[in-house]
Amino acid sequence: MKEALAWLEHCKSLAPPIVESCLRVPVSGGPGALVKALSQALPEWKFRHAMSRGGWYRLGGIVDEHGQRLSDNLGDWAEKNLAASGGDLARLRDEFSDRRLYATRLVGQTHYLVAAAGTGSADFLQLEIEDLQEMRAHPLFADHPETLDELLDPRTGADNPLALGLPFYAFRRLQHIGAHLCRMLAQKPEPAPIHRMLDDWSRSSAGNTSAYCNHWVIATREHLDRYRQAVFCAQAIATQAGEPPEFDSDVGTHGLQLNEDLAHFDHQAGYPMAWYFLMLTGKAVPHWVAASIVEDAQSGFAYLPQRDIEVVRKWLHRPYTL
Repeated sequence: MKEALAWLEHCKSLAPPIVESCLRVPVSGGPGALVKALSQALPEWKFRHAMSRGGWYRLGGIVDEHGQRLSDNLGDWAEKNLAASGGDLARLRDEFSDRRLYATRLVGQTHYLVAAAGTGSADFLQLEIEDLQEMRAHPLFADHPETLDELLDPRTGADNPLALGLPFYAFRRLQHIGAHLCRMLAQKPEPAPIHRMLDDWSRSSAGNTSAYCNHWVIATREHLDRYRQAVFCAQAIATQAGEPPEFDSDVGTHGLQLNEDLAHFDHQAGYPMAWYFLMLTGKAVPHWVAASIVEDAQSGFAYLPQRDIEVVRKWLHRPYTL
């Protein structure tokens, strides 16, 4: 746990040059320009771009029809003014009836960058940088909202968005993944599925061939439970672009045909045992495949290395998914 806390502090010390790089690098240069700037700012860390996830937004602020900004925080503005209006949305609307006000949204995507920090599967730094653009969204009070949520984020809020500036980078988070997983274990000693996945990676042919962060990133979350205690979560995300390869094998397939189908799938995915890890995290590969492989091995036809068979056998005895 001491090592995890030390990594936590070290990541904090690395944040300032990352923030400076985000301010200097234009989004138009793409992730490659960002990687180059980081290599200059932090030459001891070899960050590379792993993947990007987009299609999300969060609430922004408030502007009027002339682009003048009233607030950078729509939620705070609404709560404060609603309280001043006695909690009456109609009264609040009347107070601003002489001005056409618009909510804004920060539309973006998250770029994940990784850098090796040791030899273990979880020994890597994961950097999250957001690519954001503020958009003018829905006019406030236009649809006579009846609740605060309808005022802040109505379903029709993105019908005609208007860009209010150029996209920009913003530092979100830097963490040592092993340290985060250590904190999870300190909170709850029973290994979570993500711990088991990383252990399986280390024991299998995948871990003997390639680093985990070459093919996966880990989305982490931290929230407070009802007792105000921190709860840590982690979810594996494959970095492979597009949909997983298609696993073309009928239920009950065994022997040479199943071996060929697995080899073809792994070749397309780019690493051994890809079928297993994508089975854990989605529906690309059905669970019956694991049982068929162990049945074949027990019948004397073991087409996978023994270490991989042991990983699959262990999973059958105690299944898990992510």
